[in-house]
Amino acid sequence: MKKLAVIFPGIGYHKDKPLLYYAAKLAKNAGYEVMDVSYHDMPEKIKGDEAMMQKAAEIGYMQAVEQLKDKEISQYAEVLFLGKSIGTVIMARYAAECGIEAKQVWYTPVEATFSFPSKKMVAFLGDADPWSDVKKLKEKADALGIRLYMYAGGNHSLETGEVDRDISYLQEVMEITKEFITGR
Repeated sequence: MKKLAVIFPGIGYHKDKPLLYYAAKLAKNAGYEVMDVSYHDMPEKIKGDEAMMQKAAEIGYMQAVEQLKDKEISQYAEVLFLGKSIGTVIMARYAAECGIEAKQVWYTPVEATFSFPSKKMVAFLGDADPWSDVKKLKEKADALGIRLYMYAGGNHSLETGEVDRDISYLQEVMEITKEFITGR
């Protein structure tokens, strides 16, 4: 049975950063072929600028479509999308618009991601995430029935600045991710 996992990074949070790095390893250990999407020529200084955020999401989406166009996703029995920040918007939109029934893992999603909810997904957010209106995202998650795990003091990378606590969070997030990926 062929399985595919696609990594959709954030801007500045690439596949070699902890959340995506370990999530990719978990997917590979679960028998998934892992593919990375990458972006280029993204706008700078998008934080807090809705128009620039939309522009970045559109650029990233078009680049993801281009990179995935030759991948025969329908040939895979299981598809897993793993995304971080703006990558969650890109992957959720891609799945919705292309009709792909992918399991989705949203690491620190942004508000626009919630426009494309999935039936098979899990999300993680820090309650001190400066990129998000955390209260609004919690309300959206509740309204859509999305499993949203919250991390006290966690920023946009789920980090608090306290190394032991950050490692503990990362371990918990990866345990939940592994359970979600494998179904055990």
